[in-house]
Amino acid sequence: MMKRREFMSMLGCAATVWPLTARAQQPSRVRRIGVLVNLAADDSETQARVGAFLQGLQGFGWEIGGNARFEYRWAPDADSIRKHAVEITALAPDVILANANPTVLALQQATRTLPIVFVAVTDPVAGGFVESLARPGGNATGFTSAEFGMSAKWLELLKELMPGMSRVAVLQDPGNPGGIPQFAAIQTVAPTLGVELRSLGLREAGEIESSIAAFASGSNSGLIVTRTSGAIAQRELIIKLAARHRLPAMYPLRLFATGGGLMSYGPDIVHQYRQAAGYVDRILRGEKPADLPVQAPTKYELAINLKTAKALGLEIPPTLLARADEVIE
Repeated sequence: MMKRREFMSMLGCAATVWPLTARAQQPSRVRRIGVLVNLAADDSETQARVGAFLQGLQGFGWEIGGNARFEYRWAPDADSIRKHAVEITALAPDVILANANPTVLALQQATRTLPIVFVAVTDPVAGGFVESLARPGGNATGFTSAEFGMSAKWLELLKELMPGMSRVAVLQDPGNPGGIPQFAAIQTVAPTLGVELRSLGLREAGEIESSIAAFASGSNSGLIVTRTSGAIAQRELIIKLAARHRLPAMYPLRLFATGGGLMSYGPDIVHQYRQAAGYVDRILRGEKPADLPVQAPTKYELAINLKTAKALGLEIPPTLLARADEVIE
């Protein structure tokens, strides 16, 4: 795995790879861009997301280490999110890129004037980050990860895979505001699908291990992992536990399936980081977040890991395979 020092070196050297046409369009004044991500610096997902963002900026003529200077903060837990939000706003960058609801909340508690472009945020209106999707009205705009209601699709797909399934554990973080509505959406379809739900905590490794082990003692069971930063940070452990206890599991993002999880359904967050570069560029050239509409995902990706299905002794229905955007063998 790439270490933090190597990753930071990669970010610093990335300026050598963009087209000469982009260089010709570079603005002359040096701008400062803050980046606050609620994952660790050496997480492979962090590297993919921030790398896509930097590539997008390069296409608009922003030279890393030249006319664009970056202030990075990595905040994989609630305490560090609050601390780094205060730090990065105190530096007064021209614009801040922020990932997910807890990060945007902390930033807006620290500033209501510095421009913020967010990615992977669920329901920014309910979160109080914007006045409306069409007219954000404040200092933040960006890209939503999904509506809460689409969480019901996780249970529907898992039931299609396992028609005899009668019990499903939903792994969620009670401290994350986005976790409760996701669970509520799953609850709405559970009775019609004949499935009993159990909520399991997602706070620390020990709690995850013990709760999954206790739940897995029953039969005809499945697992759903909600879309939170905690789940992403603990994804290797969760995937390992699902395999150990032979629990068919549905995950919220493609990175879980490529990492060995059975099946995932969700938006392409890496692509959102690349899109976010366009909004950052527009703000650096004078536009205001208040006037840039929040954009929703246009496509959700279904990924199925056939190797994991085989290890669990599962046969994927042909109708489900036919709808998959990616089949991992």
